[in-house]
Amino acid sequence: MMECKTIAGIKLPAIGIGTWNMGRAKGPVERADYSNDEQCILAIKKAIKLGMWHIDTAEMYSSGHTEEIVGAAIKDIPRKKVFVTTKVLPLHLKHNDLIAAAEESLKRLQLEYVDLYLIHWVNLTSQIREAIAAMDELVESGSVKHIGVSNFSTKQLQLAQSFTKNKIVTNQVEYSLLDRSCEKELLPYCQENDVALTAYTPLAEGKILKNKTLAAVAEKHSKTPAQVALNWLISKKNVIAIPKAATMEHVRENAGAVGWKLNREDTEMLEKEF
Repeated sequence: MMECKTIAGIKLPAIGIGTWNMGRAKGPVERADYSNDEQCILAIKKAIKLGMWHIDTAEMYSSGHTEEIVGAAIKDIPRKKVFVTTKVLPLHLKHNDLIAAAEESLKRLQLEYVDLYLIHWVNLTSQIREAIAAMDELVESGSVKHIGVSNFSTKQLQLAQSFTKNKIVTNQVEYSLLDRSCEKELLPYCQENDVALTAYTPLAEGKILKNKTLAAVAEKHSKTPAQVALNWLISKKNVIAIPKAATMEHVRENAGAVGWKLNREDTEMLEKEF
């Protein structure tokens, strides 16, 4: 059974499913490729069935096509059985642009509201006030249930908090055994202020999976290196993870990261290694 965490008054599975690169054509430009849609849809459905009902996406992914894939995957599932997060690009942080971007995301997702709407990142800190004001309006209208941010520094997060009457539910940032930079300042701040730290790229795009120490800990627990890496992450207070899984195999593997715990010796060994 999937482990859940309650942060900022919201109950979420410790592990959800990320959708970055689902439905994306190869190459440097974000554009759609429809050839693997059915596989991606089945993977999302399987994730929900296994308890990973937090689905993270963004308007940027595959130029909006990833949101369409998510919408197709969840259209026959009772709305309250899924928690959908999507994100707005920094190109759309002016008031009217953000409102329009949210409306387009809702159309692609085939939803009346998203559970969590994030600012994907900001190019200028001065963009935050206007964007947050627009997001507050979306909450008032019912198009968005909760708001958050992504790739924000601690100071930018604090600024966003100062501009809104709503709770900033999460800061979604890169966090893995390989990239632990958020532990210095951001993670402690989130833990002290009831903010979820949502870890994206939690397996460092596979770069950590052949590490000998990680493999040894995995063998000890009869788990895979990916399951150990995810378990280490979600053992942290206020941390949830959204690993991408576009195949049934990876979905099942991610689900196996819960229901057991690393001991102190394992944790210290991994943190010393990385």
